Amino acid sequence: MAGVDSAENEPFIADVTVTTSGAELIPINKYRSPTAFIWALTFTAGISGLLFGYDTGVISSTLVSIGSDLSQRPLTTLDKSLITSSTSFFALVASPITGILADKLGRKWIIIIADVLFTIGALLQSVAGSVWIMILGRSIVGLAVGAASLVVPLYISELAPSNFRGRLVTLSILFITFGQMVAYLIGWKLSTTEQGWRWMVGLGAAPAALQFGLILLLPETPRWLMKAGQTALARNVLRSVYGTRSEAVAESVLRAINIEILNEEVAINARRLQSEPTKTKVAWLSALLDSWAELLGTDSNQRALTIACLLQGLQQLCGFNSLMYFSATIFSLVGFDSPTLASLSVAVTNCVFTVVAILLIDRIGRRRILLFSIPIMVLGLLCAAISFSMLPQVAKDDEIVSAPSTSSQVAVWPLLILVSIVIYVSSYALGLGNVPWQQSELFPLSVRSLGSGVATSTNWGSNFVIGLTFLPMMQLLTPPYTFATYALICALGWACVWRIYPETKGLSLEEVGGLLKDGWGV
Repeated sequence: MAGVDSAENEPFIADVTVTTSGAELIPINKYRSPTAFIWALTFTAGISGLLFGYDTGVISSTLVSIGSDLSQRPLTTLDKSLITSSTSFFALVASPITGILADKLGRKWIIIIADVLFTIGALLQSVAGSVWIMILGRSIVGLAVGAASLVVPLYISELAPSNFRGRLVTLSILFITFGQMVAYLIGWKLSTTEQGWRWMVGLGAAPAALQFGLILLLPETPRWLMKAGQTALARNVLRSVYGTRSEAVAESVLRAINIEILNEEVAINARRLQSEPTKTKVAWLSALLDSWAELLGTDSNQRALTIACLLQGLQQLCGFNSLMYFSATIFSLVGFDSPTLASLSVAVTNCVFTVVAILLIDRIGRRRILLFSIPIMVLGLLCAAISFSMLPQVAKDDEIVSAPSTSSQVAVWPLLILVSIVIYVSSYALGLGNVPWQQSELFPLSVRSLGSGVATSTNWGSNFVIGLTFLPMMQLLTPPYTFATYALICALGWACVWRIYPETKGLSLEEVGGLLKDGWGV
């Protein structure tokens, strides 16, 4: 136990305990609040979440505003699907590569590279004259989104004090929902402006440029610095993290990181001795193959990977991002005079209930909040399907659009569709919007990055499928059956969660591993 005096104006309250459990050292710290340094790095890194959310939301308004500005013709269903899904596809490509580069270059430099890609992609979209140039710009943004979605939570978690880590990482999700809300608001304001969609997509370069300037002032994470042999720099970073009068705490955490790294090396060498040697002389490739062997060859790791991929896949296949990408298109089809304004209500709902989720997730628990919220999602989707079925649909310009309707229909059924979608989005934000990103707690330290990377790739792969298939499903299956299909997926997902996802609230990482050692722990 090390005690450090604390002044009235210091956020740190001295009291540090370091306990050893197997290969992991756990520092326990008590604070009144995070330091200004921690808040600065969290909000700076969180700008990546805002960019991700803005890009997701702005494409919804853009698709209904482009008209014939690209390739001198209206966008077809295939055009819209490719423009939307290209971002998800290249995010899928970037995610696993980012995991390797983040270990070689550092977490900070990956964020810097992502900012450059965000800026290039946004500006390229703003000057696009053809569909294919627009798709190229969206693809570059996809590379940035894939890199940022993996490395930003890692950057924050490796810098934040342990007792604030969960809520600070979760703030990145709030940044995403806030970015979507800002995108819909800007889309609404510019929807009636000629060529306004170019400003919508081009404005995405502004926060990327801001983050680029700010992140240069912030440090690399102490864990990466220690692995790179830069102990002095790591010590200085930890002193900034834990306050100016907490050198004893910084030294304790520094020792914990160092011992953790040494234990990782010992464990890797032990596994190599017990198994056949990897047939490659490339050190980093040998380590990567060893990690894959442990992830896929251990029963508990296989269960953890199954659960993490299930949750990440369900988060996308439930259809939520189809609403983010195409909500303005949907509300335009059913006759709203201002579809972008209606979409804004969806984004506000998502943002508000994400805040509620942050307050509830550690009180209710991950499993319970999913088992409660997914049935409400099913209810919202079924209500939307029924409401769509009450609106006559006709084919026009290769799309499904609402036929001319009576005043009573305009007053009732489109409004019920909006209410149903709001119910669906609110329940999504409570559960599936947040819980899958708790994936790292399922994996042991030795395969945590790799397992999380595979699960994140599952997320983007499913996102790609949703972006590519939503409008064709609306056309081939009609809107009622499309929303009913998403309801069925949610119901099947609920059954899987009930069967294999254990409650992890309040458990240490070792205890979570114990849940999956001999079964699913349900």
